[in-house]
Amino acid sequence: MAVTKKEIYILEEIDWAEQKLYEWKSYVDANPFDTIKDRIEWKPTAKGSLMPMVIASKESQIKCVRDTMKEYLILLEQVNKMRQAEEYKKKEVRGGGEIPLRMRAYNGT
Repeated sequence: MAVTKKEIYILEEIDWAEQKLYEWKSYVDANPFDTIKDRIEWKPTAKGSLMPMVIASKESQIKCVRDTMKEYLILLEQVNKMRQAEEYKKKEVRGGGEIPLRMRAYNGT
């Protein structure tokens, strides 16, 4: 019985990871390298005037996007492994037999 609870958690983790993958992919798509510009904000000085300051340079923003792309690929590989492990669990039966149709878990299809 403990196996079914573990499967539920794993499926929730896969869903969560897929959601993060979608968010990261959207972020990378929304920030192409050729449109990135330095982010500048006006900061008050000690005398009360305002002075432009670079908050995030082009280079640091590009590095952030590149790191996000790397993390995306690593997480995608892990999600695929988890998905394959779940599929293997569904097909695995003791004794090498097949699970009868009426005993298979309903997956919405």
